[in-house]
Amino acid sequence: MVEWLKKSSFFIGIGIFIVVFLFLTREKEEIHQANLTPVTTTSNNSNTEEIQDEGEVLVDIKGEVNEPGVYELNSGARVKDVVELASGFTEKADESLINLAQRVHDEMIIIVPGEGEIEVIRNGETSSADSSIEKVRINYATQEEVETLSGIGPSKAATIIQYREENGLFQTVDDLLEVSGIGEKTLENIRDEIQIP
Repeated sequence: MVEWLKKSSFFIGIGIFIVVFLFLTREKEEIHQANLTPVTTTSNNSNTEEIQDEGEVLVDIKGEVNEPGVYELNSGARVKDVVELASGFTEKADESLINLAQRVHDEMIIIVPGEGEIEVIRNGETSSADSSIEKVRINYATQEEVETLSGIGPSKAATIIQYREENGLFQTVDDLLEVSGIGEKTLENIRDEIQIP
C-alpha cells in the first residue's frame, strides 16, 4: 500500500510539473506576442519629390550648339548630356575644347566656342586656349585645383581653402584680397581663371 502511494505520488508530481510547465510556456508566448509591434512601411510621395527636386540642377549652354538654352538635369549628369539636350554641336563647334565627361552643377554655364574663336594672352603672347576654358570654381575647388591657378603654390592654395572654410564662400573675386598673401598683383593674374559661383 505504501509502495503504491509512493508511485502514485510520483506520477501525480510529474503530471503537475508538466501542467505547470505547459501553462508557463503558453503564458510566456502570449506575453511575447503582445509585445511584438508590427512594422509597417509607408511611402511619403511628397518627401520623395522633395528629395528628387534637390537632386536637379539648371545648366545654361551657349555658343555653337543647335539649341542653346537653360536645361534641367539630374545632379549626376555630365556635359555630354547637356549637349545632347541642346541637339548637339553645330558644324562650327570646336569640340576639342569641351570636356564632355565633366559633371554638371547648378547655375553652370557651358560656352561652346567655334573653331579658331578662342585666343588668350599669356605673357604677352597669343596662343590657343585649350586649358583656359574651364575655370577654377574657387568656392568648391580642391587644394590641387587651386594650385593650378597662375602663381598659386601649395601654401597659398592651403591658405585660400582655410579662409573659405572659416569665413564662408567667396561672394566676388575681390574677396580673395582678404586672404593672407593674396595682393592686387596676384589677384589680377588669376582673376580670369576663377569662377564664382
